[in-house]
Amino acid sequence: MTTRLAVRDLAVARGGLRAVEGLSFSLSAGQALVLRGPNGIGKTTVLRTLAGLQPAVSGEVEAPAESLAYAGHADGLKSALSVTENLRFWSDVFGGPGIDAALERMNLRELALRPAHALSAGQKRRLGLARLMVTGRPVWLLDEPTVSLDTASVALFASVLRDHLGQGGAALIATHIDLGLPEAEILDLTPYRAGPARRDSGMRPAGFNEAFA
Repeated sequence: MTTRLAVRDLAVARGGLRAVEGLSFSLSAGQALVLRGPNGIGKTTVLRTLAGLQPAVSGEVEAPAESLAYAGHADGLKSALSVTENLRFWSDVFGGPGIDAALERMNLRELALRPAHALSAGQKRRLGLARLMVTGRPVWLLDEPTVSLDTASVALFASVLRDHLGQGGAALIATHIDLGLPEAEILDLTPYRAGPARRDSGMRPAGFNEAFA
């Protein structure tokens, strides 16, 4: 089975303090891994580090170039652009597939011409998640993807995610919500919580093979 992402002995820090250390796991094609742990343990920090948005303290992260797509707390939308224009922008940036499937699957067809600033919080979230579908990237890093979504929209995204996995994609998800993916494995970060808080004196990027930002 194809390994999409490999992490070895990773340590990450937030605000100059180590949050997680000694973290190792791999993510294969078709696999979903759910990050769990108490608030503040470092789930977001781990995801941001894997996405290349901040350096690791130590450890190794291996992923094929341009294989990771990150969806964080911000939806990453241009408010003056319409739903269609936002998706076309991201599709052009990543050189991914067209936007029709994303519009249809995330129930955005009727909103296609509406500017992003006129969307509700839930609609913005659906559009932000639809960006993942137009990147063409196989590994999705998802930080609380269901925030602002109603029950129907959670089910909608779960269906999209399940299809992504079925097509050989993979996902690393920080969430406390049951997405209806019984096959997803759980990775509890509690055992990897860093020891007594201390300032790291030598932060350095890990051996990172992915340039996505």
